[in-house]
Amino acid sequence: MTSGMFPNVRFGVHTGLQHTSYDVLQPLWQRIEELGFDWISIWDHFYGATGKPDDAACYEAVAMHTALATATKKVRVGSLVYSVGYRHPAVLAKMITAIDHISGGRADLGLGAGWAVVEYDAYGIPFPGVKTRMDQLEESIQCVRGLLHDDVTDFDGEWFSMKGARNEPRPVQRRLPIWVGGGGEKRTLNIAARYADGWNVPFVSPEAFAHKSAVLTEHCVRVGRDPKSVKRTVNVGIAWTEESLRAQFGMLADGVRPGVLTGSDAEVIDRIGQYVAAGAEQINLALRAPFDRDALERFSATLDLT
Repeated sequence: MTSGMFPNVRFGVHTGLQHTSYDVLQPLWQRIEELGFDWISIWDHFYGATGKPDDAACYEAVAMHTALATATKKVRVGSLVYSVGYRHPAVLAKMITAIDHISGGRADLGLGAGWAVVEYDAYGIPFPGVKTRMDQLEESIQCVRGLLHDDVTDFDGEWFSMKGARNEPRPVQRRLPIWVGGGGEKRTLNIAARYADGWNVPFVSPEAFAHKSAVLTEHCVRVGRDPKSVKRTVNVGIAWTEESLRAQFGMLADGVRPGVLTGSDAEVIDRIGQYVAAGAEQINLALRAPFDRDALERFSATLDLT
């Protein structure tokens, strides 16, 4: 459901999986849906997002993506974003296809190059340099796109290869949306322009979002693609007070501050308007435990989502 104030914009909630439980997440997801949000997503980490080597309380993403699909009935169920270093793209495509069936055709798939070196190191997963990870992302998204969108996929890359690969049963959706997450202007946005249905970037100001969106448009034009065919979204924090900001993000609070909605109702509405003016078609509230449900209730009421 769209807001009466912003009729062309959809709103979602991105739920972190660290330091929480399914008994907390399930009713949270259901309440988010009741409040009129259009989208709920999960992240893909094995450790918490603080980067500390002893911060390991975090659920696995595919299992919780599936749980999200079963707990809801109407919202899009997405991932922002699966790291290409954790799962072979064919395995991931099969997983997402199953989630699409479980959800009745509501699944979205987000992909990224990965960054949380602490969990790669802890589990012995190779963490190559950024160029290699971007190369892997570019190959992986082509493999996944073929398996989700085409009947048969052939691909011969440096990191992945497929020969007459099929993904059956087919997804419920004829074209299951594929997202790219990240703000890298040379590679990430170029990959999004070539292969993605949507692009997402977290915790940037409206001005930074506008700049990166313009770069994405340039890449689209360069590869001969209609820029409007790539949906543009941003993840932002919601913290009505400074205390809430600190409680949610701790030592990361100052780093994410440019991308946090805060202040009075009017100030939050004005900030959303700035993102919309910058080209955002969907705005997701990025939450982590302890989840501030009162903030969600207030946001929904302020924007009249229900």
